[in-house]
Amino acid sequence: MRRAIVAGQFYSDTKEALEKEIESCFRHKLGAGMPRIPLKDTKIYGIIVPHAGYFYSGACASHAYKALGELNKKLFPDTFILLGPNHSGQGKALFSLSSEDFKTPLGVVENDTELDFALMQETSLFGLQKDETAHQYEHSIEVQLPFLQFISKLAKKDFKIVPIVVSTLDYEMIVKVASKIANVCKEEGKKVCIVASSDFTHYGPNYGFLPFPASEARTKLKELDRKAINHILGLGGKEFYKEATKTTICGAGAITLAIEACKSMGAKKAELLKYYTSGDIAKDYRNAVGYASIVIS
Repeated sequence: MRRAIVAGQFYSDTKEALEKEIESCFRHKLGAGMPRIPLKDTKIYGIIVPHAGYFYSGACASHAYKALGELNKKLFPDTFILLGPNHSGQGKALFSLSSEDFKTPLGVVENDTELDFALMQETSLFGLQKDETAHQYEHSIEVQLPFLQFISKLAKKDFKIVPIVVSTLDYEMIVKVASKIANVCKEEGKKVCIVASSDFTHYGPNYGFLPFPASEARTKLKELDRKAINHILGLGGKEFYKEATKTTICGAGAITLAIEACKSMGAKKAELLKYYTSGDIAKDYRNAVGYASIVIS
């Protein structure tokens, strides 16, 4: 059992408080509003969502989760493959797969052990290995789970997860693993949605990235992120990868993997639902991070 490590830091650590906090993210002035009927018949192959503390990025994340929450019950995913970057540097695998169930204040999320095993069988030669160490202190996947639990409760639909920490920026290897993931999902016949957990550009002295003066950060940061986001909207995995690796997008590998896997599964388009920066929340752009909520369908 992988227990929550950032409950009480990135989000509330009790069930009642966490449910209220997530609802407040949806109802925030920058949020999406609560999911509602009529339910949609859109097939969602993947989403890209931020992973900062809910105070900062929760309202942004709510836009993609609202889109999932409004899906027709027949199209609501059975399994979410969660892709996150490796902030801690722990683990040795290029792609670290966890076979553990994950626990949050809202309960236990079960691992899809069948899909887990199938992915291991097909992708181990390309760097995907079972490695719990990489997940031990990684928050990027954990912070997505309460949102998934919240919307699945509204949708009255159970789900399972396959968590993968992406520790490589080797584009060719990412493409190979993306293809294998897509093939396995098709063969298993499950409704799968890929969740790429990533913040966008980290600007300021705290991040060692100062391509423009702080006085211009409010506009320049958004312009910089927009270049990368435009490639995502065109489902240009390689183009995004080239742009992202010039900046400080922490989940560049996870996003690239999501784009390529979703395309292989049949995705035709992507839509930006919301973008803002931590500076827009804190009213301070000297150190600021971009957040985007994107749906791939």
